[in-house]
Amino acid sequence: MKARIPKGMGGGPQNMQSMLRQAQKMQEDIATLQEELDARVYEVSAGGGVVTVKITGKMEIKSIDLKPEIVDPDDIETLSDILVAGVNEAIKKVNETNNEEMAKVTGSMNIPGMPGMF
Repeated sequence: MKARIPKGMGGGPQNMQSMLRQAQKMQEDIATLQEELDARVYEVSAGGGVVTVKITGKMEIKSIDLKPEIVDPDDIETLSDILVAGVNEAIKKVNETNNEEMAKVTGSMNIPGMPGMF
């Protein structure tokens, strides 16, 4: 028994070539976008602005700037907590931005649980 594909479905070789071109274009767009996202530098503040973290799209910390008032030799724990919060916030910002920008390119092709499909 042969399966019959309704007219307009499947589309033959020409439709397949078109889909392949679209997939290739999407891959190129994703690669270009990833390069742009990797090159970005984000600046995130924590602790009410006493700590500023600069991080790249590749999650590399470029700098951590501290306001003098946060440096208290008798309270290193607070400084440590604020540094951790700043770095975590910077990482979160990069991830959120990357996900939002990639979703614009991939649209409905963004399948949870299958990263890197496109």
